[in-house]
Amino acid sequence: MRTAKFTFICIVTAVFVLVVVAGIFLAEGALHPGRRLLLEVDQQHAREMANSNASDLTDISIPANDGVILRAWNLQPQKSFGNAVILSHGLSDNRAGMMGYAQFFLRHGYDVLMPDARAHGMSGGELATYGIRESNDLHRWLDWLAVNEHPSCIYGFAESMGAAGLLQSLHSESRFCAVAAESPFSSFREIAYDRVGQFFHAGPWVGRIILRPIVECAFIYAKWRYQLNFDLDSPEKAVESTKVPVLLIHGQVDSNIPLRHSRKIAAGNRNVLLWEVPGADHCGAIGIAPVELEWRVTEWFRQNDRGSSASGVTRLELAR
Repeated sequence: MRTAKFTFICIVTAVFVLVVVAGIFLAEGALHPGRRLLLEVDQQHAREMANSNASDLTDISIPANDGVILRAWNLQPQKSFGNAVILSHGLSDNRAGMMGYAQFFLRHGYDVLMPDARAHGMSGGELATYGIRESNDLHRWLDWLAVNEHPSCIYGFAESMGAAGLLQSLHSESRFCAVAAESPFSSFREIAYDRVGQFFHAGPWVGRIILRPIVECAFIYAKWRYQLNFDLDSPEKAVESTKVPVLLIHGQVDSNIPLRHSRKIAAGNRNVLLWEVPGADHCGAIGIAPVELEWRVTEWFRQNDRGSSASGVTRLELAR
């Protein structure tokens, strides 16, 4: 009897230790993503892009609220019409990954600000916080634009992690005239369930039910070790109450952040517009339908330009 009880205690202890170790591993891996440094070839491509679009390129840096130095490219077309757009990249990428989007905004006369997110590219910081601190960084970039360029309208366009951070910022940021976000997650908890399930080539139910103790341990560890409460990281909640016009873009076959995330966000605010892109995987609209993407996003911004007349294109046409 004592042997059975001792065996049971050993099994319970082993499971507990395994859960704790796995939770710490999960948290540390998420908070310390691989950093893609900005290379000279990236700088050269950016200069070529600026030249081909008759634009001036400047390297800029600002301090975040916590002292981390954030870096970006600022591009100003010679025939600018006075509006600016901030581009936010995805996880383990850097500003160079947004050059395809920057080109079509420059063609339409937008000033383009292309930051490296904290803990990415050439920006400082050791932790990626998936919108908790990045949303405050966006406030700082809007401050910089407002002081240095005085644009009539500031827009935001972002993908994946950057999209989640952009939407998260709307909880307290109302200066955007409009935003467009591709492949965002609805909440960090929900994407955590997906990530655990994807590791086992299964659905989010694995993380939500079977391996939930590991997810909970990861959340507790992040809060204890880094003072990061990921239960507050919810683009879905931030968008519910925003008055900033939001266009969501999501591939119908997104295998990284499933389409249900954008559907959940859109369901919370009837003014949010969702374009579901047939055949597109994660952030794949620019590959599947580049012309349509450019039209939808620039038209969305034009509809919500506070300084111009309304477009003849309806919201219904944009949503189709």
